[in-house]
Amino acid sequence: MNTGHLATLEEPQLTAARIFSLIAPELQLVEAEFERQARSNIQVIAYIGDYLRASGGKRVRPALTLLSTYAVGGEAARPNVIRMATVMEFLHTATLVHDDIIDNAETRRNRPSINSRFGNQTAVLMGDWLYMSAFETSLAERSLPVLDILTAVTRKMTEGELLQLTTLGRADLEEEQYFDILMRKTAYLFSACCEIGALLGGADEHAQRALRDYGLHLGTAFQLVDDLLDFTATEDALGKAAGVDLLEGKLTLPLIYLLAADPQQRAAVLSVMRTGDYDHSPRAALIAAAEQTGALARARRRAVEYAEAARSTLDVLPDSPYRDALRSIPTYILERES
Repeated sequence: MNTGHLATLEEPQLTAARIFSLIAPELQLVEAEFERQARSNIQVIAYIGDYLRASGGKRVRPALTLLSTYAVGGEAARPNVIRMATVMEFLHTATLVHDDIIDNAETRRNRPSINSRFGNQTAVLMGDWLYMSAFETSLAERSLPVLDILTAVTRKMTEGELLQLTTLGRADLEEEQYFDILMRKTAYLFSACCEIGALLGGADEHAQRALRDYGLHLGTAFQLVDDLLDFTATEDALGKAAGVDLLEGKLTLPLIYLLAADPQQRAAVLSVMRTGDYDHSPRAALIAAAEQTGALARARRRAVEYAEAARSTLDVLPDSPYRDALRSIPTYILERES
């Protein structure tokens, strides 16, 4: 997929390097805090925690928390903000660990997944430990609004995973159902990162709502791009297996639009879901059909729409380099290739 086709947002943009350089010292503190929170006198927990931290990741969610705090005039280098930014990464990591078990994923970020390296039983318990550690740290903040957001988003993520399980193998998934699952699994966590950052920065109600909405739109765009990449990108570009959503029985937006435009593709889609391979219905043929029918272009437009909606919510915030960074992140997401 040429993600450059997605980047249609106008006005000068900060590069990803510039965005992250704004908060580089704070992100270093998050890394140190991640290491501290992952310590345990249980050797296997300490080892896996270190393995997860070393696996890296873009740290988008902690970055959103930090930038949101600064964007409302707060001080993101404060220890409590660093702790909560790390909590958001813990929650994200826990969902990845559990998702990989459910999906039987063998790799994550070009490394063996926790379940393939240590087994499902250990991975389930490690995911649980990460969730509980995140909430233990959050409790120390003594902030009911923050805890309300965290409990709500954790419930939504679990509901999203359960809802998705009920739709596996179905070629009749509707667009509305798809977005409901997507928002629960991904977008609400983005929203929580931004809203908590705003709360910690002392934002008023309008700014807090704006950042909550920004995160929701941004997270939706992020997952739309993720699903497009899974459908069209190469394994080398992704750092993990490509085309696996359909192999696992998940119908994503490009395929929902393809089936709406060309119902005759239903047999090919169901064949991949049932056999778990592309032997009889090549992935390249499905991608070509999605291009020819306009399904891919339509799905790409939806990603751009949500990215634009995210940026428009930030108009209520005061002008600052941090607001500029938040305004640039949607383009960074649209241009990502992994």
